[in-house]
Amino acid sequence: MDNPHQNPPCTDVSSSIFSLDHVGEVVLTRTSNGLSWKLVDSSNNDEDKLSCLGLKLVSDNEMEVSFADIYAVNFIGWGLVHEYGLTIAEGSTFGHSSEMYRFTVHAIHKSSTKRSLWTPSVYTFGNKDLEICTAWVNQINGYLNVLAKRPKNLLVFVHPKSGKGHGCRIWEAVAPIFFQAKVRTKVIVTERAGHARDVLASMANRDLSLYDGVIAVVSSFTLYRTRGGDGFFNEILNGLLLSRHKAPYPPAPEDSMHPVEGESEFSIHNVERTMLEPCDYNQDESPLLTGSEHVAPQPTNREQHQEFPFPNEMFRFGIIPAGSTDAIVICTTGARDPVTSALHIVLGKRVRLDIAQVVRWKETHASNEEPCIRYAASFAGYGFYGDVITESEKYRWMGPKRYDYAGTKVFLQHKSYEAEVNYVEVESEKGSSIPETDPQVISTGIWCLPRKRGRESCHADCAVCNSKSDGSTNLKGLKWSKSKGRFLSVGAAVISCRNEKAPDGLVADAHLSDGFLHLILVKDCPHPLYLLHLIQLARRGGNPLDFKFVEHHKTPAFTFKSSGKEGVWNVDGEPFLAHKLSAQVFRGLVSLFATGPEA
Repeated sequence: MDNPHQNPPCTDVSSSIFSLDHVGEVVLTRTSNGLSWKLVDSSNNDEDKLSCLGLKLVSDNEMEVSFADIYAVNFIGWGLVHEYGLTIAEGSTFGHSSEMYRFTVHAIHKSSTKRSLWTPSVYTFGNKDLEICTAWVNQINGYLNVLAKRPKNLLVFVHPKSGKGHGCRIWEAVAPIFFQAKVRTKVIVTERAGHARDVLASMANRDLSLYDGVIAVVSSFTLYRTRGGDGFFNEILNGLLLSRHKAPYPPAPEDSMHPVEGESEFSIHNVERTMLEPCDYNQDESPLLTGSEHVAPQPTNREQHQEFPFPNEMFRFGIIPAGSTDAIVICTTGARDPVTSALHIVLGKRVRLDIAQVVRWKETHASNEEPCIRYAASFAGYGFYGDVITESEKYRWMGPKRYDYAGTKVFLQHKSYEAEVNYVEVESEKGSSIPETDPQVISTGIWCLPRKRGRESCHADCAVCNSKSDGSTNLKGLKWSKSKGRFLSVGAAVISCRNEKAPDGLVADAHLSDGFLHLILVKDCPHPLYLLHLIQLARRGGNPLDFKFVEHHKTPAFTFKSSGKEGVWNVDGEPFLAHKLSAQVFRGLVSLFATGPEA
């Protein structure tokens, strides 16, 4: 059979009669933004089409599909088409079949009960006339080709060392979607912790520019020092940004408050100083990976005249998930589903995502000051969060359950830490936090009375996230405030961090790209009250931030200094030792293949 795409016909067709597989004869029409079809005999009632009891129509009489929801159309040659499909109650199908030329239209179907869950739908059209079929195929492909920003070439990293090899099986399950959409993929199966990061850090910019994006394929239980899909994505994110994103550091803790209520005029630190210095990133101690040597990224002969800047609208990240803690993919697609994520990718969907730059100034109290950068897409936390990830490392043999066990153990220990946190004030947030001079609030008996307030979650086509931004952060001349005392936890959420254990996330009304971190300071409090805070966090519609012992500040930057000898942070599921630390957010620094969850 000749390839119908070699000599596309000049015929411009807008309406033709086809046989739709398992439906019947339909009139296919090209509309201004897609395709529609209806049964030729749609004027008849459905009851007229039933010849005996127990039969039902397979499809509705009319259907519309937007070009934006079509990811592939393919000519499949000569073959059988069932001109109508009636189903017996037991499930078998019968009807008249004919041989004819056929093409398939691949589109997405959104669940009626959960709009964020997408599934692929395939419609097979047939006609005896080859020219009509090829004209429609080329015409639809022509419309799809002019749709902006659909990927053609992708770099895919598959995380195989998880569970029973689920990473490879997940990719095998979704790879046909990419094949149908004619998206070329280069697949790299990682062999050790830090492999993906090292590949991306050493890749020449001219080679990276050949791809429209990079995809992380992950699964629930990782043997590397990561927690679910967010940790593997963090490895890929840092591999790209550490050597390519050039921006001034945030101020060090001692630079941010001179004076406390005055305007900060901190010095801009030399961004090139540690650009390619190796951090102790993702060092793995698992006995299952003995022999895997940790290789820090080394300076390369990358042709620096070809820059690869961020933000970069055309280059996007993607996550194909199966992990129980894939907060990023849940917040950006609304579903923890690999097929849904794959469909977002091939359709070229795009949403901007804020990224936090975390700078460790000192690892321990006795360390020399030596900046080390880490980028975070979802969360950075100290105290309870750092203790959980540290404790979980002792119980790797338990698999994913070790996080629940470690969390319970750390909760029962109820440790608090002396620290000082400085943060940039935001005008709209002034006066909303609990004043520092309120240590005896417990005596009022209102610690455990949540104060409900209205909130609006981020969603697809969010007006806040869609407002323009150049991704830069300027902290000069801004006012800083201080919170000092004993904290059970210090957390900074970049996004809401929704997941199965916290259905609304840490901050229900956090946005994907508004240029703010959500700084959450949980002060030392009685054990039962902290439990109530965690219970509210685990409830849908809960109010975990509306307690007297919880401070919540929207801020573009903050600094942290421990009063102890050292401290462990949890940065996107990775342990990060830091005695002194600063963080700032870059609005919309990267783009993801996603739309945001359906409202």
